[in-house]
Amino acid sequence: MIEFQDVSMVYSNGTVALNGVNLKIEDGEFVFIVGRSGAGKTTLTKLLMREEKVTSGTIRVDNFRLDKMPKRKVPHLRRTMGVVFQDFRLFPTKTVFENVAFAMRVAGEKRSNIEKRVPHFLNLVELSEKSNCFPEELSGGERQRVAFARAIANNPKIVIADEPTGNVDPEMSKDLFKLLLSINNLGKTVIVITHDMNLVEQYKKRTITIHDGQVVSDKNGGVAYEA
Repeated sequence: MIEFQDVSMVYSNGTVALNGVNLKIEDGEFVFIVGRSGAGKTTLTKLLMREEKVTSGTIRVDNFRLDKMPKRKVPHLRRTMGVVFQDFRLFPTKTVFENVAFAMRVAGEKRSNIEKRVPHFLNLVELSEKSNCFPEELSGGERQRVAFARAIANNPKIVIADEPTGNVDPEMSKDLFKLLLSINNLGKTVIVITHDMNLVEQYKKRTITIHDGQVVSDKNGGVAYEA
């Protein structure tokens, strides 16, 4: 369970990114978080990952209290999450296999398990034949799929996708969402940060709209508030 209670985030330059946000996401939900550029979506993601520390308010993720969390516990929090970043964040000097394996090594997975499981995840995202390629040899859609494989490699409870269709064509967008839906069907919590309203309307999931750092709408069925 994820819960934000009266969460505000003010950056050192005085920018108010979030202002009194309250929201709760239950285990196993599929949720869109939408809003225009600068609305506060990215800040919300950074707070969830504890890349930023909240200015005021309370954030809980399962048994973790993020607003009170010491730095030494942050890696434990992140092991419960799989994140697909908009800019992929792949290691340019590592192969596709090595990029996916890296996430598992950090989590302390045995080498024998890594060698067994990485091919499974690459097959899942239809990249088995690209296992030995480097990121610069891949298309944008292929890099996105590597990022998906890495995000789910450690069987996380929560998967966060930040603008997952921003660098892919419409057909690949459908494939990526099928993958997200299949992950959700396994009981995982899936949070999709997006401004693509066509996707929101098509998949008709719970939609939280953020505008000027505040939650202005929280509805089921792919209905978003137009600010």
